[in-house]
Amino acid sequence: MQVGVVAGGGFLPIIFTKELKKRGYKVITVALEGFADRELLKYSDVFESINIGKAGQIIDFLKKNNVKEVVLTGKVPKKIIFEREKIKPDLRALKMLFSAKIRGDNELLQIVEKELSAEGIKIVNILKFCPELLTPEGVLTKRKPTTDDWKDIDYGFEIAKEIGKLDIGQTVVVKERSVLAVEAIEGTDETILRAGRFVRDSIVVKVSKPQQNLKLDPPVAGVDTILTMEKAKAKILALEAGKTLLIEKEKTIEKADEMNIIVVGVKKP
Repeated sequence: MQVGVVAGGGFLPIIFTKELKKRGYKVITVALEGFADRELLKYSDVFESINIGKAGQIIDFLKKNNVKEVVLTGKVPKKIIFEREKIKPDLRALKMLFSAKIRGDNELLQIVEKELSAEGIKIVNILKFCPELLTPEGVLTKRKPTTDDWKDIDYGFEIAKEIGKLDIGQTVVVKERSVLAVEAIEGTDETILRAGRFVRDSIVVKVSKPQQNLKLDPPVAGVDTILTMEKAKAKILALEAGKTLLIEKEKTIEKADEMNIIVVGVKKP
């Protein structure tokens, strides 16, 4: 059996491809140029680095290698759609980009899914292979939130879901029922750092968008998130349980305990 992987930046693509190899899959990797780590070569049977704007080349590579199922994984900064000199879009990519009525993450990814599907390539959820990546419900660290902290977590969760409905972002940073920062094009880490310029001991809340297809753009947190929070002097990371990926879970929780940061998985009806 074989699986295609379209890999962006960060540790998740490496962790995922390594796990696929361990389970006996043949791994066909498209490493998005300038984002994906070369370490992916170690865990790939077939590997090609391709510019993110070369949609036709990516699809041709997957078809040439008889890929029927592909997983999209890793970070790609949202601002990339405005950096055409870097992505050098081909005609197919331009057609996909300009077919979007709005250029939110959700709509653009749905266009990608439709394009791949037309070529007989199905995007599958990373959780089909690694269900253990899901954030569990409950307090995951030694320290626990106070009653007031839980009020802020609930407030942040509600606000994050509202901005998610508008396909703006997945993360908000709050304190004392005030919104300090909302994620937009800059991404989660920059949102956390921006909030840290104003106050200490903030609460970071990350959720899935209500309309979100988790196989296309699942919310992700990990050790890097904790390190960013430490720089921003934030104190709590609240993740939507069952819908957020927590990569390198043990290492992440260990680092959070070391930094005196609380991590909780929150589930709402």
